[in-house]
Amino acid sequence: MNLPASLQAPLQAPLQARWRSLAPREQNGVLLATGLVGLALLWWVLLAPALQLWRNAETQHRSLDTQLQKMQSLQAQAQALQAQPRLGTEEALRALQASVKQHLGNAAQLNVSGERATVTLKGASAEALAQWLTQTRINARLVPSEARLSRNAATAASWDGTLVLALPAR
Repeated sequence: MNLPASLQAPLQAPLQARWRSLAPREQNGVLLATGLVGLALLWWVLLAPALQLWRNAETQHRSLDTQLQKMQSLQAQAQALQAQPRLGTEEALRALQASVKQHLGNAAQLNVSGERATVTLKGASAEALAQWLTQTRINARLVPSEARLSRNAATAASWDGTLVLALPAR
């Protein structure tokens, strides 16, 4: 720290006088304590964070590798879906009707109006809903454009509401 000369002298004089009044053993003790505090600060600020990062690097690497594999798998699925030929309106509608009957049964009602299909749910199980959404995406190549879902008050594991799917243009 560089202080102006006018401030240095008044601050240094009492400290130097106090230092000279200490016995050599006390001076060594002060130097040792100062050195220990300096080493502790060096450890705390520079070395400990680096060592902690080094210790956790392998675990983080494995975690990031797992995430990368999942993302690559999802990318492959997306590319496979994009590579599939587009379905016509009638084919998509047939596949949608079949998936509603197969996975949701009486818990769903399908209404088609123009280029929109609305699926109304009453007490559809979460598992059946998830399977239906997956099959609808794969077989009918449709995804919901709107969703208004709420958990069924009677059973927390079932859903009520509506899903709107945009059908391919004719």
